[in-house]
Amino acid sequence: MDPRRLIEIMSVAEKLKNNTRHSWTSSNRQESVAEHSWRLSLMAYFVKDEFPEADISKVILMCIFHDLGEAITGDIPSFKKNDKDRGIENDAVDELISSLPEPYKGELSTLFLEMEEQKTLESRIYKALDKMEVVIQHNEADLSTWLPLEYELNLVHGEKEVAFSDYMKELKKTINEDTINKIGSSDEVK
Repeated sequence: MDPRRLIEIMSVAEKLKNNTRHSWTSSNRQESVAEHSWRLSLMAYFVKDEFPEADISKVILMCIFHDLGEAITGDIPSFKKNDKDRGIENDAVDELISSLPEPYKGELSTLFLEMEEQKTLESRIYKALDKMEVVIQHNEADLSTWLPLEYELNLVHGEKEVAFSDYMKELKKTINEDTINKIGSSDEVK
């Protein structure tokens, strides 16, 4: 890739470091989109033994790129995001990808289509982990950062996405136990 074009793309991607998410970290600051994508990629790597038939390198690429549109649109929490917001974000991704040289344009177009269609094992793994990472992060954050709706939402968030896999269902169950314990411990303090 031409060095100038690479720097331009990195400048767009840098915004993922600056754009914050609804989630908070355990040190009581808002998480960046880039931090979420990084940890999601790490999660994908560490579940590779559970999915030996999957191309985990592809799953990791999905995790790295899945929120690329948020470099342009910023983050909108899933419980607030509507079809119009998704359309704007998809248009931003399409515009960015179409500006890339080959082979990146073709590879990323195919990757985003696969993520959207949710037909492959790899796309389902990425999507389930994306939902689970969000709840893990909420569980690590101070309860004071939670919105009232999240006490229930965190327990159901991602249920549909984990349904394809016994391992993912077990992961969701374990995360839910942590959520319940976190909520319970705050009730004991009061």
